[in-house]
Amino acid sequence: MTTGVILMTYGAPSGEADLPRYLAAVRGGKPAGDDLVTEMARRYAAIGGSPLVAMTERQAEALERVLGPGHRVRAGMRFSEPSIACAIGSLIDVGAMRILGVCLSPQWSDGLMGGYERAARAALASRPDVAFAMPRAWHREPAFLDAIAGLVRDALDRLGLSIPVVLTAHSLPKRIFDAEPAYVAQLRETADLVAERAGLSPDRWSWAYQSAGHTAEEWLRPDLTELFPALAAAGHRAVLVAPVQFLSDHLEVLYDLDVGAAAQARAAGLAYHRIAMPNTDPRFIAALAAIVRRSADAF
Repeated sequence: MTTGVILMTYGAPSGEADLPRYLAAVRGGKPAGDDLVTEMARRYAAIGGSPLVAMTERQAEALERVLGPGHRVRAGMRFSEPSIACAIGSLIDVGAMRILGVCLSPQWSDGLMGGYERAARAALASRPDVAFAMPRAWHREPAFLDAIAGLVRDALDRLGLSIPVVLTAHSLPKRIFDAEPAYVAQLRETADLVAERAGLSPDRWSWAYQSAGHTAEEWLRPDLTELFPALAAAGHRAVLVAPVQFLSDHLEVLYDLDVGAAAQARAAGLAYHRIAMPNTDPRFIAALAAIVRRSADAF
């Protein structure tokens, strides 16, 4: 029996004209104001557009090669094309009668990631003959932790410097933390495990959030950029940023980190460096394969 795998993430606008639709979809149907659309258009233009959809499709192709015969893998986006429903339809068309959904977030929040599972199950509502399963949190997967730790070591070896490392995750409104503190605990646990595997002593690394949203409500802190002045004051001249939640190059990496945070690091007197994203790194693709194989027992 062919096993289908759908790699799910949130997607990206197809271009500037698609941006108002995309932002409204991400915001639960609430239209974005003109100022927000203009600002996000500027950010996407600064990075030449988001590579997220294309990279997720490349990850799917790489994973299918590693999994080998009997597996087909597709990429499905929650807020853009190719949609989750489209990807599931494609898998059924090539004979997949059981489908495994993998959300490209190692940590799981019912409020934030549950929408992916609901979208997949809705797409299969008329096909009760197709089995569906979905692993939730996989942030403790050893191969995943080794992949991220390896990227940290790669960066430190390349730089040849003994510099502080800041491990980051996407910030959240405090109300989400209040509702789902276990999700934030998973983020912190990921950082602890990655730091341990990377051989970082406790005084070598810090934890921070990034990419806080454009809303007036309180977001989790410390923000990454708030750490830069203290690092410089302690005598450091460079910093390495290592996201532990992001699995591909996209806006929050290429703009929020490489443009916004990098400028603030330089203003504080620090040279900015970042680890490479997992993308199609063979170590990361092997981790996805391990998750798929381990989850096959769910059928």
